[in-house]
Amino acid sequence: MSNTEFNCLPTIIGSMPHTDPRQACSLVTRYLRDIPAWPQLPRRSFLENMYVQYSQGFPGVVVEGDRIYVDTSQDYQKPLEELYAAYLDNNSDEYPFSPDYAAGFYAFLEQPGLSPPVVKGHVTGPLSWGLTVADDTKRAILYHDILGDAVAKLLKLKAAWQEKELRKISKNTIIFVDEPYMASYGSSVAAGPFSSPGKVAEMIDEVFAGISGLKGIHCCGNTDWSVLLKTSLDILNFDTYNFAESVSLYPDEIKSFLARGGCIAWGIVPNDGESLNKESVASLKDRLEEAMAPFTRNGVRFKDLAAQSLLTPSCTLIPLGEEGAEKALELLTGLSGEMRKRYL
Repeated sequence: MSNTEFNCLPTIIGSMPHTDPRQACSLVTRYLRDIPAWPQLPRRSFLENMYVQYSQGFPGVVVEGDRIYVDTSQDYQKPLEELYAAYLDNNSDEYPFSPDYAAGFYAFLEQPGLSPPVVKGHVTGPLSWGLTVADDTKRAILYHDILGDAVAKLLKLKAAWQEKELRKISKNTIIFVDEPYMASYGSSVAAGPFSSPGKVAEMIDEVFAGISGLKGIHCCGNTDWSVLLKTSLDILNFDTYNFAESVSLYPDEIKSFLARGGCIAWGIVPNDGESLNKESVASLKDRLEEAMAPFTRNGVRFKDLAAQSLLTPSCTLIPLGEEGAEKALELLTGLSGEMRKRYL
């Protein structure tokens, strides 16, 4: 595993409330100098919704107005063969996302003078994509006998293509696989074959196989973290603000994850306006230290834990609006500065 000592540097999950890609990028690059991330802008267009953004090239996919589905009545054999051929050849150039699907990505690549130590990207996870996008009979595509298997393969290629583009900005990359659906893991929502921890880990690892830099997972709810820790991830990102104790229920798994060089990305800055307005750098620092404490009681040195940490908002910044998003970034970078000064 690569060195994941980030010493509490800040970064973001990805989606932002802006509709102007240049404004979003300038906010990102102003606050996140060490690990900027390209902004997803779903308010700009439905094509930037996290389930639509990476869908180009999926066999039979249809995007109509504000709806995405897979039309299994059309002949999808040829596009499926092309997808498998590109997958086997690691040919990600056949599966980019175009500017109308990711205006923030292209604006980010054009930022003048951008050469940060690390750059971050993101792709929707196979469980979340495959259980959200349905076929023409409204059945989640992950349950389709033939096309279900193609989900992780397409997302692997999307992650690989994106990473290659981001390497033009920095040779050090982090790609997060965003799996909000993992919050429903173990419920009837993720029933059938996807209730098996091995199957979920295998799908995520298939996407990870397209990433040569650091691989992260973001899940913004409570979940069975041991499932995600079975994958080859380097960075685990969770909503620390609302679910701090959820990860501390897995002390042994986290301890061995840290021992192999893993990093925890603490989603400590809230993304709802009411909570954000109540917080300051000092109050968030108290809250973060409290969230970290259970691990130090389990034999992890606080200094080591802080070294193997990133700081992020709890999830998307969209609910905060443009002004709130800037306030969140201000608190995030302020907290990062405090933690670094105090412990590192």
